[in-house]
Amino acid sequence: MADQSAQGSSPQTQSDTEPKGYEEIVKRLGQVVEKLEGGNLSLEDSIAAFEEGIRLSRAGQRRLEEAEAKVEKLLEGDRTEPFASEGK
Repeated sequence: MADQSAQGSSPQTQSDTEPKGYEEIVKRLGQVVEKLEGGNLSLEDSIAAFEEGIRLSRAGQRRLEEAEAKVEKLLEGDRTEPFASEGK
């Protein structure tokens, strides 16, 4: 792997932990897009930022699918009680 220690703010630094909430995912994805659109990244950093963007996009999609499944389940059984808290 390429040495990225020369740049303290490399795109991979932020991708070490996946954001927990959908809003945080969208915020981080927006930051990645801004970096890529800025055009000031090296090829290696651009690829790393793109990879992070893909991971964030997939994580956001999973969150949306989970929310959709909960809504469908609520509507299916006419359920009015909330689901058990997940990690909060």
